[in-house]
Amino acid sequence: MKMEAERLFGELRRLSPKVTGVLLVIAVVVLRIPSSSAQQASISRILIHMKTALSLDDAQICAVPNVAWAAIKAGHKVTILVDASAVTSVTKGFGWFNGLFRPDSTALDRATLPERERQSLSQQMGVPLEQVPHDYGEYFAFLHKMGVEIYGNLTMMLLYQIDPARVASSVMPIPLDRMVQLFDSADRIIVY
Repeated sequence: MKMEAERLFGELRRLSPKVTGVLLVIAVVVLRIPSSSAQQASISRILIHMKTALSLDDAQICAVPNVAWAAIKAGHKVTILVDASAVTSVTKGFGWFNGLFRPDSTALDRATLPERERQSLSQQMGVPLEQVPHDYGEYFAFLHKMGVEIYGNLTMMLLYQIDPARVASSVMPIPLDRMVQLFDSADRIIVY
């Protein structure tokens, strides 16, 4: 192996200086071009596990779309899993009062984004204020259109006596085995 390297080095010395210079430039350029696998290594599959209902702690559930949008902007693939009591926040008309008086909206639809938060998101994400959603239901639909996959725990829906047909259209109910696949395939899991 050492003799082969010495032979190649000797042949390179015999080449004209211009050819050697061109080879050196090509080598530098090739070494500076990041490989596609290096670029893909920096892209993470992020699973945001949203477990807390809006009625129990609005700060947790309201942080979810902001983190999701920031992760998308950074180039990551984002999935949101709506689980535990959070399934009630994505269900139209959940509860006796809402079932009677607001049967076609979810708790997220009724939760308005504060104007100062909309302005902050506009600045941080570099988009016009008009493009920032006005409520959290709209925000989740916005993220879904951006490629965020949003799933809901079908078993929890059944425990809360939620008809999966009443869940927001951006949320796809899935069984437990599919949830396990989401956890297994994630590079990072963020829990709210």
